[in-house]
Amino acid sequence: MIQLNNIFKYYTNGFVKTYVLQDVSLAVEEGEFLSIMGPSGAGKSTLLYILGMLDDSNEGEYLFYDNPVHKLNERKKNEIHRLNIGFVFQQYHLIDDLTVYENLETPLLYKKVKSSERKSLVNDMLDRFQIVAKRDLFPSQLSGGQQQLVGIARAIITKPRVILADEPTGNLNSRQGKEIMDLLKKLNEEDGTTIIQVTHNEEWARYAGRIVELLDGRVEKDIAVK
Repeated sequence: MIQLNNIFKYYTNGFVKTYVLQDVSLAVEEGEFLSIMGPSGAGKSTLLYILGMLDDSNEGEYLFYDNPVHKLNERKKNEIHRLNIGFVFQQYHLIDDLTVYENLETPLLYKKVKSSERKSLVNDMLDRFQIVAKRDLFPSQLSGGQQQLVGIARAIITKPRVILADEPTGNLNSRQGKEIMDLLKKLNEEDGTTIIQVTHNEEWARYAGRIVELLDGRVEKDIAVK
């Protein structure tokens, strides 16, 4: 489903190249649950953004369902992202001037979901994440944990084929964190959703079937979870 071949990401300052990712090759099968780990600065979030088509590599190939992402224009990449990928951002990325309800509804509008179905799906998410009472509040009126819950609900509301999650439990307490990880596991096992998460938490990492560890922008380990 996903194939990265010899991916390099670097920034140039004069004649100096600073590498974030170096020669990364990675294959992800449909229906996999993959955790990406590594110390700060290892390139985890950059790799996730490239997988989500929100950033580009400088060199290498990226195939998504045989689409050569590295050769596509922005319009085509945006279309593939919109139709296939749900992204959970570490910094929420909620739309400040929209309510919780409207933030959840936005990806459904992009997919041209009918009004009655949108209402049903949004209400289901509000109920599932126990944020019904927050539906008319704006992001600035929510705690960090509540914003994270809304961000996760928004990512999964369209039932994407792939969920990319950047520290999805980073702003949640341990109880909420376990609930979110259980939810991701359920989406993976029951719905067949492919999930790729970046995490520092070893307990949450082991919810996956496979852990890839990055070090200095390179794949250091790629191990199956027993």
